[in-house]
Amino acid sequence: MFIQTEATPNPATLKFLPGRAVLETGTMDLRDAADAAKSPLAERLFAIKGVNGVFYGSDFITVSKAEGEWAQLKPAILGAIMEHFMSGVPLLKDGETGGTADDEFFEAADEEIVTTIKDLLETRVRPAVANDGGDITFKGFKEGVVYLHMKGACSGCPSSTATLRHGIQNLLKHYVPEVVEVRPV
Repeated sequence: MFIQTEATPNPATLKFLPGRAVLETGTMDLRDAADAAKSPLAERLFAIKGVNGVFYGSDFITVSKAEGEWAQLKPAILGAIMEHFMSGVPLLKDGETGGTADDEFFEAADEEIVTTIKDLLETRVRPAVANDGGDITFKGFKEGVVYLHMKGACSGCPSSTATLRHGIQNLLKHYVPEVVEVRPV
């Protein structure tokens, strides 16, 4: 098994591509040991000193570190990923599913605007963000402000503010005049 690695815009996060499907639907952001209990692979990864975040996409895993150098962490992470996939153990424990059903908030009168915002996020933003090892999902819309949840490599990324303000906000304002601002939640 050959696992590729890619740097992300977030220096505290690396993207691992195992060359096979990781999560069949949605994404999953595991931010602590309690979350990791949902997945045998995440438990293995969180057992590595310095790891403080695991994110699953359709064909990639991003791992975030709180401490340590990638040169020391990377071999242990690669070993844990390889061991997991070679063992045949499922990615998620019974009853766990990918994709989080976050509660969304918006006024019923804004439903058409929200549909357009979600379509733009799905077709223009999320594919680009997935290339960087993360995900951005719609959380809400109120009084012209779009609230987005940043996950994976995007969470805590130094360039995430620029991505939101100059990239996503400008895109949404261009296509949806009702949008005045974009904020992370």
